[in-house]
Amino acid sequence: MGSVFIIFRREFRSYFDSPIAYIFLIVFLLLTAGWYMTAFFLMGNADMRSFFGNLPLFNLFFLPAVTMRLWAEDNRIGTMEMLMTLPMKSWHIVMGKYLASLAFYGLGLLGTITIPITLTMIGSPDMGAIVAGYLGSFLLGAFFLAVGIFVSGLFKDQITAFVVSLIVCFFFYLVGDGTVAQTVDGWVSGVGSFLQRFVGLTTHYADIQRGVVDLRNLIYFVSMSALFLVLNTLALEGRRY
Repeated sequence: MGSVFIIFRREFRSYFDSPIAYIFLIVFLLLTAGWYMTAFFLMGNADMRSFFGNLPLFNLFFLPAVTMRLWAEDNRIGTMEMLMTLPMKSWHIVMGKYLASLAFYGLGLLGTITIPITLTMIGSPDMGAIVAGYLGSFLLGAFFLAVGIFVSGLFKDQITAFVVSLIVCFFFYLVGDGTVAQTVDGWVSGVGSFLQRFVGLTTHYADIQRGVVDLRNLIYFVSMSALFLVLNTLALEGRRY
């Protein structure tokens, strides 16, 4: 696991080698927390349902931006060949990069912890639902990041990696929507419901957001994240040989 930590440290540090990381965190916090606080003052409810409800849409844009450089930058500047010659297993490199992006996202989520702290000071929020909401947000982010790191490995251009990652993540978000599922069922009976239940993430995320931490929802996010990490590892192995 020492190899994983070496890659993790290199990638996590690279986020803060430029102002981009600080700008990203500031904008992420301003949009997510700011949007929520606006709704909070209008509605006056001491809960975070609107925060967690809007977070997937913000993550659709922010997280592909986090992952777009993970492999694309190595491809562009020519350091990919150096990585291929390191005495490390492919999955060590993949996990090091992935965990660095996950830690960076976790840092962004941690910055919003002031919201539940404020809510406990002015009201009596359901802390169980808030904890479940943060769990769901972390799992959702882990899934989007796994998609993003896989897509980043397919392209040299970061913008292309960003756009394709956004499209793929949006697909998983869209097919989980009930309205979309009903529409697809109208075209081909049963297909929309199948995609919503087994492919789309919206229902699984909504369940956790409501405080229903069902094993099936956890398995969905963990298995889907693992799938794209395995695909990324296999793609990396293919480049080595």
